Amino acid sequence: MIRVEGLTKAYGPIQALRGVSFQVQAGEIVGLLGPNGAGKSTIIKILTGYLQPDEGIVEVDGLDVLTHRLEVQARIGYLPENTPLYPDMTVQAYLKMMADLRQIPPEKQTEYISEAVYATDIAGFLNRPIGKLSKGMRQRVGLAQAILHKPRLLILDEPTIGLDPTQLVEIRQLIRRLAQHSTVLFSSHILPEVEAVCHRAIIIMNGQIKADARLADLAATQNAILTLQRPVEGFESAVRQVRGVKRAERLPSTDGPSYRIYGEDNADLCPALFAAAAQMGWPVRELRADTRTLESVFNELATRA
Repeated sequence: MIRVEGLTKAYGPIQALRGVSFQVQAGEIVGLLGPNGAGKSTIIKILTGYLQPDEGIVEVDGLDVLTHRLEVQARIGYLPENTPLYPDMTVQAYLKMMADLRQIPPEKQTEYISEAVYATDIAGFLNRPIGKLSKGMRQRVGLAQAILHKPRLLILDEPTIGLDPTQLVEIRQLIRRLAQHSTVLFSSHILPEVEAVCHRAIIIMNGQIKADARLADLAATQNAILTLQRPVEGFESAVRQVRGVKRAERLPSTDGPSYRIYGEDNADLCPALFAAAAQMGWPVRELRADTRTLESVFNELATRA
C-alpha cells in the first residue's frame, strides 16, 4: 500500500528526512513513532501530496505520489493533528460539504454519509453545531470525513492527543474497526497509543528510521526470567555454565529469588534453562522469556541517536 525509498527533505539548513525507506502492506495498522521534530509530519505531508521531497520514491497503492497526486489523494483518508472542522456548521452539513468536495455522486452521498456516520457512531449529533461538541466527538467527526469516500489508506496524525481516558478508549476501538476496511498509518509521539492500536511500529529519530518491526519482535529479547521457590547455594555460578547464558542478574522479588538471565545472540534460553533445572534439581517457580516495553526500546534508541 505504501512504498517509500530513499526519501530526503530539507528545510533550508535543517535536514528533516535522511534517506528514509519503508513499506506498509495492505491491511496493516502501522505506528509512525518518534519525538516531536523527528520527521513524522514531513513524511505524512509528502505521502498526501502536500510537500515534494528533495529525493526519493513515494508510492501509494502502486501510484507515484509526484506524478499521480490527485489519484493518490482520492485513495487517502487523512486526519491531520488539527482537525479541519467548521464550528458553526452542523455535523450533517459538514459531511455533505465534504462529500461534495470528494466528488461523491449525489445519488450515492446518502449511502456514503450514512456508512461513515454509523462507523463513527455520531448519528445522535448530526444536527449539532460542531463547535458545541466535545473534543472526543469532534475527533469522531474528523474521522467520519476521513473515511467518507471509503479510502484504501487512512492516515491519522496524533488522533488521540488531548483526549480524556474514556475518549481514548473509544477512539482506539474506532480505529481498530476502521482498520477492517482500510490500511492505517498512525502517527504519534505517545508510546502507549501505538502499543494499544498498532501491529507494527516504525520509529524515526532525527529524520532517520531507527527501528521497523512488529511490536512483538521489538519487545523480544535473548533473555529469560527465572524465579526459584527458595534460595539455591551457588545458583549464579551454576547457571552461567548453561549453554547460551552470558550472565545472571538478581532482581527484587517477594515470591522467591528471581533472576534475569542474559543470553548470547540467537540463544533460546528457556529450553536450556528448563533442562538444567531438571538436571540440577532447582526448585523453579517461574520460567519465561523476558520482554521489553516499547518505552524501553524507544529510550534505548534515543540514547544511541
